[in-house]
Amino acid sequence: MSEVRPPVAKRVHSERVHHGDVFVDEYAWLGEKEDPEVTAYLEAQNAFADAQTADLADLRSAIFGEIKARTRETDMGVPVRSEGYWYYVRTTQGHAYPRYCRCPIASDDDWTPPQVSLDETLPGEQVYFDMEAEAQGHDFYNAVVSMSHDGRRIAYGVDLEGDERYTLRIRDLDTGDDLPGEIVDTAGSAVWSIDGRFVFYLTVDDAWRPDKVWRHEVGAGVDDVLVFHEPDEHFWVGVGGTASDRYLVISSESKVTTESFILSADDPTGEFVSIAGRTPGIEYGVEHAIIGGDDYFVIVHNGDDGQGGKAVEYAVDIAPVDDIAARRPLIPHDPTRRIEEVDCFRDYLVLSYRSQAVPRVAVADLRGIDGVPTVDDFHEITFDQELSSPALGSNPEWCTPRLRLVYTSFVDPTEAVELDVATGERTLLRRQTVLGDYDPSTYVATRDWAVADDGTRVPVSLVHRRDLADGPAPVLLVGYGAYELPLDPGFSIPRLSLLDRGVVLAYAHIRGGGELGRNWYESGRLLNKRNTFTDYIAVARHLIDSGRTSASQLVADGGSAGGLLMGAVVNMAPELFGGVLAGVPFVDALTSMLDPSLPLTVTEWDEWGNPYDDPEVYEYMKSYSPYENVGPRAYPTILALASFNDTRVLYTEAAKWVAALQATTTSDAPILLKTEMSAGHGGVSGRYKQWAEIAFEHAWILRASGAV
Repeated sequence: MSEVRPPVAKRVHSERVHHGDVFVDEYAWLGEKEDPEVTAYLEAQNAFADAQTADLADLRSAIFGEIKARTRETDMGVPVRSEGYWYYVRTTQGHAYPRYCRCPIASDDDWTPPQVSLDETLPGEQVYFDMEAEAQGHDFYNAVVSMSHDGRRIAYGVDLEGDERYTLRIRDLDTGDDLPGEIVDTAGSAVWSIDGRFVFYLTVDDAWRPDKVWRHEVGAGVDDVLVFHEPDEHFWVGVGGTASDRYLVISSESKVTTESFILSADDPTGEFVSIAGRTPGIEYGVEHAIIGGDDYFVIVHNGDDGQGGKAVEYAVDIAPVDDIAARRPLIPHDPTRRIEEVDCFRDYLVLSYRSQAVPRVAVADLRGIDGVPTVDDFHEITFDQELSSPALGSNPEWCTPRLRLVYTSFVDPTEAVELDVATGERTLLRRQTVLGDYDPSTYVATRDWAVADDGTRVPVSLVHRRDLADGPAPVLLVGYGAYELPLDPGFSIPRLSLLDRGVVLAYAHIRGGGELGRNWYESGRLLNKRNTFTDYIAVARHLIDSGRTSASQLVADGGSAGGLLMGAVVNMAPELFGGVLAGVPFVDALTSMLDPSLPLTVTEWDEWGNPYDDPEVYEYMKSYSPYENVGPRAYPTILALASFNDTRVLYTEAAKWVAALQATTTSDAPILLKTEMSAGHGGVSGRYKQWAEIAFEHAWILRASGAV
């Protein structure tokens, strides 16, 4: 490892004064993005990181080669039927980006996907959006594409910086030309009216919050119409449609409250009407179903549980479209089952929910039910692997005679399965290709449990090679614990490069996440946030005490809000870890939450609390916010990854944190900062750049854990 010393950030006295508390922030100047000195400092940190990892070049190259060798680079997804066409995506060897393709269906009763051909085009095949060609000449490229219902045009939003501000254009697929005019600073996605005359899109405010819905008349050359504006800074807006295409839906939601507005798709210039108003603390979503010939809205909510309480884990109601006040229960609240969504089709209702810390899917066949179904009419679709993630796949056709499901696990490549609901027969449409001699039985996934300081049992998923020798092994402990987002089982080709080198992958399902339902989330947010950190530390100690690993072999891994987790636990228990990987880490949380002008801050107050107005929240956040709590202690080696154009977690957070760590650590373990100068929150674009980034991270993990 190189003896080069890290660049030393200058210290400039700057005071942050709030609620009578004075915090001296000597590295606040790193927030001046346009200052050449800031850019020079970030580039110097990149050079230091390069020097400290130069000895890993051969290992990085080997890992990149393994990812490439296991991936079928020229490939094609399973075609999905939608409005007269089969849609699919092709990837080509040597191309970093995919091509979006389609071919016409043979007839209205043609529901069998055409045979995949990697070397030849399908009859009538059209490349309607060539992302590889569009991305040429750009360091970063991301596009969101939406097809009109008649198949004649696409609306596509393009982001060339990674800052998630998109320029929206309309393309005529007959000519291949873009229509005159473009719409700048949109949120990316667009929704077409049924007749193809209008496109609905979102714009953002100065804090990057989607707050307005606009209606654009295609090719008319008239000003766009503001359809909806959400003035409350706690809320962000989305626009979409029901699966039946009968209604357009605007959703305005905060972290804890939702209001949905609907408009008949036959009247795109009409007024959106609220379904159930807005009640603080009540969230709901709306779909449309036709049951027994009658039209209903299907409402998933956490409101009244029908027994005088709140449906904390959510329930499902139905309401006649022409008499919403006649709303009544469909699926009652059950505290052991977290309901997430109900998808509606002509013949089926599909319930997506969580139970025992894993996702599940159940289906009700409306054809065999007299009247409105009950909870007993929903039948779970089961799979052999206990730790798995079944989900409803892409089914854009409301009248589909069969349902497409997606299944994956920690060891099973992702499968697309077609289900005949009436018979239960399943047809495997495609299994993710893993080139080489991959055998799922070589690996094993198990569930373990740690016990937190307050006695709470915390689930841990473990994945490793079946032939792994007994005794302490290198472990990568992944954590997140925020926004009710779970770490669900899923397959990953790049992960095999760690497993085959003897690394155990551990996933800590800590409070603040969504693995065990809404209450699990609630007990890890706001003034309960420290539970997230102590849960993770309890898992780390459990892995060490049980002999699974040792402190020197344990590497912590988390990104974004999981990066805050990394920063907090390495302050609280640095002795437990041999290394810490923090991706786009939210490590200057208190400073960010005190600045309402920053992107997303006000909407985030429902997650973290409002330290700007509430002294108790201020003190609580200050007690764990990583940057404020950096101090003279023996930190393990740390790799922080940032993106210069990230609008969700500003690069400044990682830069300040690393500067403070490098200045105060009492150990010789290198602390590195690697900033992508042309990327956003999701990192670099293009699969080859992404593989190279993964190889960089994995090589560092292998060294930090002692696996190599």
